[in-house]
Amino acid sequence: MTRKILVTSALPYANGAIHLGHLVEYIQTDIWVRFQKMRGHVCWYVCADDTHGTPVMLRAEKEGVTPEQLIERVHDEHARDFAGFGVNFDNYHSTHSPETRAFCELFYQRLKAEKLIEARCIEQFYDPVKAMFLPDRFIKGECPKCGAADQYGDNCEACGAAYAPTELKNPYSAVSGAKPELRHSEHYFFRLSDSRCEAFLRQYASRASGRLQPEAANKMQEWLGEAGEHRLTDWDISRDAPYFGFEIPGAPGKFFYVWLDAPIGYMGSFKNLCAKKGLDFDAYFRPDSDAELYHFIGKDILYFHALFWPAELAHAGFRTPTGIFAHGFLTVDGAKMSKSRGTFITAESYLRQGLNPEWLRYYFAGKLTNTLEDLDLNLEDFVARVNADLIGKYVNIASRAAGFLCKRFGGKLAAADASLPAIRAIVEAAPRVAQLYETREFAKAMREIMALADQSNQYVDSVKPWELAKQANKESELHLACTHCLNLFYLLTVFLKPVLPKAARQAEDFLRVAPLTWEDAGRLLPEGHVIHAYQHLMTRIDPKQVAALVEANKEGMSSAASAARAPEKPEKPEKIISIDDFMRVDLRVARVVEASAVEGAEKLVRLLLDIGEEKPRQVFAGIKSAYDPAALQGRLTIMAANLAPRKMRFGASEGMVLAASGGKDSGIYLLSPDSGAMPGMRVK
Repeated sequence: MTRKILVTSALPYANGAIHLGHLVEYIQTDIWVRFQKMRGHVCWYVCADDTHGTPVMLRAEKEGVTPEQLIERVHDEHARDFAGFGVNFDNYHSTHSPETRAFCELFYQRLKAEKLIEARCIEQFYDPVKAMFLPDRFIKGECPKCGAADQYGDNCEACGAAYAPTELKNPYSAVSGAKPELRHSEHYFFRLSDSRCEAFLRQYASRASGRLQPEAANKMQEWLGEAGEHRLTDWDISRDAPYFGFEIPGAPGKFFYVWLDAPIGYMGSFKNLCAKKGLDFDAYFRPDSDAELYHFIGKDILYFHALFWPAELAHAGFRTPTGIFAHGFLTVDGAKMSKSRGTFITAESYLRQGLNPEWLRYYFAGKLTNTLEDLDLNLEDFVARVNADLIGKYVNIASRAAGFLCKRFGGKLAAADASLPAIRAIVEAAPRVAQLYETREFAKAMREIMALADQSNQYVDSVKPWELAKQANKESELHLACTHCLNLFYLLTVFLKPVLPKAARQAEDFLRVAPLTWEDAGRLLPEGHVIHAYQHLMTRIDPKQVAALVEANKEGMSSAASAARAPEKPEKPEKIISIDDFMRVDLRVARVVEASAVEGAEKLVRLLLDIGEEKPRQVFAGIKSAYDPAALQGRLTIMAANLAPRKMRFGASEGMVLAASGGKDSGIYLLSPDSGAMPGMRVK
């Protein structure tokens, strides 16, 4: 039976580049969609740039362009990067579109008619310098629970506590640095706490419904609580001007919050595709639709997709998602992606370094499950696994036989024996592999496929075509052996096509076959079929390529052992930076616990600095010409605490003390905080 399926991935935000963490989701979705299309189902894959909100508005202002110009440029960059990794959207649109605007207004009108929209006066922080109300993520301060500095206005990254921005201690605007003021403003709320929404969500998100993974369903039950607890709170869906987005009808100066129009962007993109293809939009979105709707998302946005989005759809008169598939985050070499270590890798840099995108598609497939578990890109394992599996096992089968077929038999195949154990094993595995693809158990599918590739290579090793080619009167045996090798390669290509679409296209050309479908896993190439001469389908990864990729993505400040050399004349201030740029430098009050001269170094002083940590930090500073080490003990100064350690022949320098200097011979002056400052205090 042919299924009608509509698939989406979360919309990438138009305020940054696509990186490998993003690609986990898009590659996962693309593999699943390609599999469905190979099965002969009608499957549409749509996405769009998420374009609205304060960050886009501020970035455009900083770059001196309009938000429309910014999102157009970023859209082209995103589309380029996705195409580079073989992510094949049927439509890649934008939320800043007439289709999305029309649906936003329709949702608002229908939810308002259902008495699920309510206007309320709220108190929120206002930046008096930028003359704008501040979103939670643009307010920073000290966590009200643990006291950690520089935490966002909605949750603490240090202790994990959630809170309202008004609870922050010593708040400041992340836009201008100004102390925010509390002001009143009328906002519009979607009444998620309404008993109708709660009753619907208890049924929709239950484990029994099968719409969510078990871990996600459990999380939903935590949010919903037990019957009668009424844990759900209403959702603020409006923002005040200035704001880049769609203005709310009948409410001048009020705009739809970006998270209101982002999921509606799925519908906007599909509506745009329907206009291009002549499709029936309602057949996919009316409440009684027999089509399937699936969202692939990161686990960090489950709250929006499994609570707000289904509740909005249901009460605005649309169908709800058949399934919401959440995935975990990407780590690199077991740690969070890092710009300073070069592991925050952009899609563009990967492609520019000349690495094959299908290497990454395969590696991700080999790690992906249908759970919310994080997955790790171990760069050493990446090289080893791709070289062993794709080159040593898969491509190797064709390369060891194709030359003999073309040179000795004109590229013409003999009659293959379907009962050959290696061939029979692949044919019999087709339903199992298909089920693993269907349930998004890609890692298990890759293990199954590579086990079959091992069995195929065992056959190649047993018949040894290269030995048969040297022996007289072995032509028929050589012909049959090479025919079997090419059929094994052909069948494995069917299984790998969703993961390696480019390699599969090259294999289809080499084998002279029509685009492979899943049905081809049950048939062999016929006797007399003629192949083209073999061309290399894929090369091995050189570890030097990966090292160069990491180096190309390194960013951040290099640690220095001492204050900068005194300039010949006063330096002009550097170019203007934002408060966020400044806050990247973790400046701390430090007490000198110990100071000593460094033997063999004319300018260096070794400092042990207390910044409130368990043990003092060692720092080498080039201040010997200005200070007697003995006089520094007990003194307070300022230290840059988040510089990468620098290895020196005297030991590791774990930061940098700050000093001022003027023209030539003007001297070096350590910076000191005012009286009352304590070690570990943040300078801001």
